[in-house]
This record gives sequence, structure tokens and C-alpha cells, in this order.
Amino acid sequence: MNVTDLGFSVSLIDAYDLEKEKRTGSYVLHEEELTIIETSASPSIPFILKGLKELGVDPLQIKNIIVTHIHLDHAGGVGLFLRSCPNAKVIVHPRGERHLADPSKLIQGAKAVYGDKFDSLFDPILPVPEDRLIIMQDGDTLQIGENRILTFIDTPGHAKHHFSIYDSFSKGVFTGDTIGVLYPQLFEKGVELILPSTSPNQFDPDAMLESMEKIASFDIERIYFGHYGMTSNPQHVYEQLKFWLPKFMAAGEKVWCENPNASFEEKNDSLFNLLFEEIMSYLTEKNISLDGDISDIIQLDLTVGSMGIIDYLLKKNQ
Repeated sequence: MNVTDLGFSVSLIDAYDLEKEKRTGSYVLHEEELTIIETSASPSIPFILKGLKELGVDPLQIKNIIVTHIHLDHAGGVGLFLRSCPNAKVIVHPRGERHLADPSKLIQGAKAVYGDKFDSLFDPILPVPEDRLIIMQDGDTLQIGENRILTFIDTPGHAKHHFSIYDSFSKGVFTGDTIGVLYPQLFEKGVELILPSTSPNQFDPDAMLESMEKIASFDIERIYFGHYGMTSNPQHVYEQLKFWLPKFMAAGEKVWCENPNASFEEKNDSLFNLLFEEIMSYLTEKNISLDGDISDIIQLDLTVGSMGIIDYLLKKNQ
């Protein structure tokens, strides 16, 4: 089984992104207007379809497919998934619409980051027909059941094309990557670790904190992460972001000042090492060691996150 019942008529399907458990998930809201939030990348679509089958959900029933933002690990598979969901519309941030209709720039940008790994991670990326795209502006709402209204919240910081979705029934927010990544593999070790997602090329630390405050203003009771799963302790999430984000930025500034003539790749490597040491030290103090998939996932996140921080500092110092 790759499906988890989260209560409040919400199910989480493990999409096995990067062929790893508990990396990226799709949420199913079991309402009259059956709604899916996040599709992950195209290689994840067979796992999502399998999860729907386990839930007894026919893709023909799906009315809404929502992507929090258009990064390929969240929306790269939407075009392929849509082929199985002929009655569904795709809901996207205003800044993301044209890129789902024509994903050529998304493909180009991802190839620049992931290089030779692109095909295995993301292929194929299919366009979404324009007549099946719906834009939601900040504050727009969508009623999908008698007691369930979704409110769309513009939440930049991770990306300018990012919204989060407040769910009135569960009093939860689907936050994508805006306020971080949750690592449920560490739950059994007694740690709820949330790290900021600082990937290129629209990362903005100030906007990220402003988005966090915007989300917190809804007085929520749970957070549904794109990576991965749910917490019913929103206050801890806010504390983690306010703890780690300044550390990430301080490490970035240190690398930038100490290696002014280094290449982007050299700065990125240096920053990765600093951040990984910080996190290892934090976990060691709690008598936790990293191994297996969780170590791989955190290292990948820090590699891409370091790129975003260096890219941000490069633009800031131009």
C-alpha cells in the first residue's frame, strides 16, 4: 500500500519521486468535486494511478488537479496525468499558466540543473491544453464539497509562481515548498525536521518569511507538505523555518565573502558542505545518524538548495 488516510477525507499517495519512499506525495480530497493536489513528475504517475485504484477512485471522477507551483517535481507529470483524467481541469498560479501550456522553458531550466539525469527524473513533460487550465488569484476560493472551501494564497519565496491552499474543512494548508520540506523518515527517531527549500531561480528569503506569516494568519491546525506528509504542529514548522533559514543565509554569505573569485560550482560545493555539516551537527546532538534514503534525500535537497542561495546572492550582488 502506498496510501495513507490523514483524516478529514484527505488521503496521501506516495508518488515515489526519485524512486524513493516518502519523498513527494499527491493528496486526494474525497469530495463531490474530487480533487488532487500535486502530481509530482511523470515517472510518478503510475504510482499515483495505482494509489487511486487502491482508494477505489476512478480517474474519470477527478474534477480538479491543483499544482502548488510548476517546478517539475510538483507539476512535471500533470500533462501525462491529465490523459487519464478527461473530466478534470488543472488549477495553477497565474505566473505558471503559460509554462504548463508550453513547458519548453521548464524543460530547458531543469536540464540546466539536472543535466544527464533529466530524462530519468522527468521525461516526458507534456503540455496542458489551454482550455483545461484555470488560474486562481490570491484570495480566490473554490467550493468542492458541501462543507469544504479551498482558498488560494499567493505565497512566493520558494518561487514566484507558488500558491498555497487553505482547506476550510481540515483547517489545514497545502504548502508545497513555501515553508519547507518535512522528513518523515526521522519521525521514528524522535525528530520533526523541516528545512527551507531554497532551490533556484526565484528563491527569496524575505518573501519566504512573509509567506509564512501569511499562512500563519489563517490560524491553521495542520500543514500538508509537498515533501512529504502532514504535521499537526504548525508552530513547530514556523520555528524550524525561522531557525534554519538564517543559518542557510549566513552560510551562503560566508561562502560568498570568503570565495569571491570562485566559480558558481565551487561556491555551491562549499555551501553544500557547510550546510550538511550544520545539519549533521544538529542531528548528532540529538543522537541521530543519517543513513540510506534519508541521507540521499537531504543531500540532494542541499545540493539544489545551495544553488538557489548562491543564485540569489549572485543577483543581489550584481
